Amino acid sequence: MKVVYPTCCGVDVHKTFLVATIIKTTKGVQPSYQKKRFSTFNSDIRHFKQWLLDNSCFHVCMESTGKYWIPVFNLLEGHINVTIANPKWVKAVKGNKDDTKDSKWIGDLFRLGLVPGSFIPCKEIRILREYTRYRFKLTCCKRSEKNRFQNAFTVCNVALDAVVTDMFGKSASSITDYLITSDGFDPETCKSFLQKSLKKKADAVIESIEGYQMTSSQKERMLMVRSHLDFVQQSIHSLDSKLDELIAPYENAVSLLCTIPGVDRSSAITIISEIGTDMTQFNSSKRLCCWAGLTPGNNESAGKKKSVRITRAGVYLKPALVQCAHAAVKSTATPYYKNKCERLAKRRGKKRAIIAIARMILTAVYQMLSTGETWNPCDLYKTDMPQEMQDKQKAKAVKQALKLLISEGVIPPESIPTAV
Repeated sequence: MKVVYPTCCGVDVHKTFLVATIIKTTKGVQPSYQKKRFSTFNSDIRHFKQWLLDNSCFHVCMESTGKYWIPVFNLLEGHINVTIANPKWVKAVKGNKDDTKDSKWIGDLFRLGLVPGSFIPCKEIRILREYTRYRFKLTCCKRSEKNRFQNAFTVCNVALDAVVTDMFGKSASSITDYLITSDGFDPETCKSFLQKSLKKKADAVIESIEGYQMTSSQKERMLMVRSHLDFVQQSIHSLDSKLDELIAPYENAVSLLCTIPGVDRSSAITIISEIGTDMTQFNSSKRLCCWAGLTPGNNESAGKKKSVRITRAGVYLKPALVQCAHAAVKSTATPYYKNKCERLAKRRGKKRAIIAIARMILTAVYQMLSTGETWNPCDLYKTDMPQEMQDKQKAKAVKQALKLLISEGVIPPESIPTAV
């Protein structure tokens, strides 16, 4: 094999230490190795960096082990070309594995160009990604607290959620506050909290509450859950304000992505935080879709195709794109993705159709960020075609079909109307 990096370094990173092996390939076939162990404290990482520079080693490869590689990457970034490898590409052979051999094995593979690098965005995008991912976690926590609050009433024989549509609407919130804070239950007082169309269900609301059993300890727990829910909501509002500050340099890209059906501002910020705005780091839109986990697998052996499910990649990006796909197929203003999803669902099912729409959206994102053009698919005219043009195309298709039938001798020329 051809040597791609004559001088490189393989690094095996752990929580408290790292083992590095510098590999130098001279005129001879057998390379030379230099091994050294460093601590993961900042001072020792700087010694490691200086050791690399002293040996004229500007290419480093290390495995993405949890979060342990990030402190090393932060101090080497900008001076040394660091390649972060997926563990599946640098997995050592069982039975011949230790810390020193791992770093040597990583370096040997990297020297021959057998280790594809993982996508690492710039510092600004990485900080933005931390905020968007934290917001996703808080949103999940908010949803959990809402379910917990609702279940607390269910176990107390309150079936209010079977009558109202939203347990956290104005009417339902007033009723739940009244049940938690008061010692008794007055049906008339409860009816006074009902608003708008819920007044018609007043009897059903009272019937769902009467006979409930709620102790003081259960009320105290409900107050704790609601207090935590309010805190989480306040944290999300603070995060949104901070996200508006961080996304300001990429406001043009956000506005560009919002032209895609189903993509709102929040989704656009999430997409940019995951893939950035520089699409040159991906060779093509297919590579980006594969990185996001939206590409079917290729698993064939002995002429038989096995499971071709999508991969587990894109833990944060893929759910956001699937959410955008669900919104896009429900859009009536722009039925482009809706029509495509309906055709795909007939052949492949609804779930595969949604994944296909998510991939189409990501492909459009790649092209839009690469060219700076707004969303305008080449086959959009087929969906939003005016009725006059549809009639004209239909007449043209009928004329071509008649010509084909005449040329094949299926029908005589005399049977064709003169108007056609």
